[in-house]
Amino acid sequence: WFSGDDVYMSNENERQEYVLNENGIIFVGNARYIEARGWYYGQFQDLLNICLTMLDLSLYYRQDPAMDVSRRGDPKYLGRVISSMINGNDNDNGVLLGKWQGSFHSHENPSRWDGSVVILKKWRQDNYRPVQYGQCWVFAGVMCTVLRCLGIPTRLVSNFNSAHDVDRNLSIDKYYDSSGRSLNISKDSTWDYHVWNESWFIRPDLGRSYSGWQVLDATPQEQSRG
Repeated sequence: WFSGDDVYMSNENERQEYVLNENGIIFVGNARYIEARGWYYGQFQDLLNICLTMLDLSLYYRQDPAMDVSRRGDPKYLGRVISSMINGNDNDNGVLLGKWQGSFHSHENPSRWDGSVVILKKWRQDNYRPVQYGQCWVFAGVMCTVLRCLGIPTRLVSNFNSAHDVDRNLSIDKYYDSSGRSLNISKDSTWDYHVWNESWFIRPDLGRSYSGWQVLDATPQEQSRG
């Protein structure tokens, strides 16, 4: 609400939707059959201490506490820390462990989650061990909750017919032999849909034209910074 803040959002309707709204819909499925899932963000349900503990458990804080705390007013930095901590696949006490194959019988099937509050409170109850299991829409839902709780306007984005370019050549590569049979040698991947977050803040480091919605993705796909 304060015009001098990096996360200032001038439109009141957008503030109501992207900061204050505790309920939402996440779109999943595929391009021909889009399913709308209800999701309870619950960012005001006694979660602030959990979110602050999340910052203190991060590798950023453990490596340099003074530097980390001094940068917590910067939404760019905070978004990077939170996106790292939402998933626990890199052994940093993150909130959710991702799993896309095999059986879920010994833990929660990702499709059964319908809100962030129970996940975050279970994470605290289990002494900050990753909750099992999450997939992209679950990571995005929990991340939206944490960022809204910390005062950063955040929304979810669903994309259908998604792809992941591993070698950064800006194309999705498929290989075939001389008979036209597909060769399974490309590390690029495609799938039905993907869900990530966007947060609203200015970018003084890049210039005014880059201010506004910024992409953040908590789903563990490849390692950051090596």
